[in-house]
Amino acid sequence: MQDQAPDERSGEVPGPGAGAPEPGDDSEPRRGRPRSAAAEAAILDAVVELLEAGEPLAALSIERIARTAGVGKATIYRRWAGKEELFVDVLRAIEPPEPEVSGTGGLRDLRVLLESMRTRGLAQRSSVLLHNVFAQMKSHPKLWHEYQCTVIAPRRLAMVAAVRRAVEAGELRDDTDVELMDDLFLGPMLVRTIHRPDAPLPDDLADRIITLVIEGLAPRRAAAAPECRAAGRG
Repeated sequence: MQDQAPDERSGEVPGPGAGAPEPGDDSEPRRGRPRSAAAEAAILDAVVELLEAGEPLAALSIERIARTAGVGKATIYRRWAGKEELFVDVLRAIEPPEPEVSGTGGLRDLRVLLESMRTRGLAQRSSVLLHNVFAQMKSHPKLWHEYQCTVIAPRRLAMVAAVRRAVEAGELRDDTDVELMDDLFLGPMLVRTIHRPDAPLPDDLADRIITLVIEGLAPRRAAAAPECRAAGRG
């Protein structure tokens, strides 16, 4: 039998089976190692499966989710502090992905972000699951607060940053509050996607909002008639 090499850190010879997973262990990487993508996907899929089966958010327990995913509860708690954080990640998984913006453009990035809001609005209208989850989420203050802080707030910061870049690039006026300008771009899309669920969301909606905000709502002045201009010169 070949001698075993001593452990480099302790100088001890590892016993038989050292390094093998303990019985009942889900072979999860320990802290400091990369997480198991397969385990995370199984957990997220389990929550979606239970929700699609009609389970309300309030009835979902970590134990039930773990059993459905085929993992231990500790596997879930190693990744999420509680149900609120887990449910937010589930929403991120079933919503359309976050848009990629250049980080250097002004109105160009603003359009990308507004278009992302429009596509999320369409997704919520077409997905019974998304619609039901959002409806339930608003009656759970901790969950709604977590979603606002970790999802909505970063989206708003990205919008404000795009408006600020547009000001710096000379695409927007520089004598108006940036956050107020952001609200003017953001407001119409929020109304269409959230407050008016039956309102149309056409493909060119983001472009129309940007154009309207920039051009303003004042009536266009008609060009003076030739005789009026001549009289003015006299």
